[in-house]
Amino acid sequence: MRTKVIVFLLAAAVAVSAGALLLRGGQTENPVARITRDGVLLEEIDLGRVAKPYSLALEDESGGNTVLVEPGRIRVTEASCPDQVCVNQGWIDSGAVPIICLPNKLMIEIVGGGGDLDGTAG
Repeated sequence: MRTKVIVFLLAAAVAVSAGALLLRGGQTENPVARITRDGVLLEEIDLGRVAKPYSLALEDESGGNTVLVEPGRIRVTEASCPDQVCVNQGWIDSGAVPIICLPNKLMIEIVGGGGDLDGTAG
């Protein structure tokens, strides 16, 4: 009898968790680009509200980066770093892979919009 109760409680917990994930996954939140330098938030851009492309020049003692923002996507177009990995990465439009410029301590990540990967991804 005790085993049946435990199995029932586990099944109920799984069902409730699955339902919560499905309901949360149905939200249509706009993707937001968070630009940080050395862990400090510099800009937060709602990519769903961008009407026209524009660029941002981000410079400090760590180095300089130019970021291009378009509706639904973002990229680094210029960087003062020697390897140019951040520039060569190109556009991002989901939370799958952030743009990181290690020499300039810059990171651009996208949150929301249904494209995020989290601990529940397989």
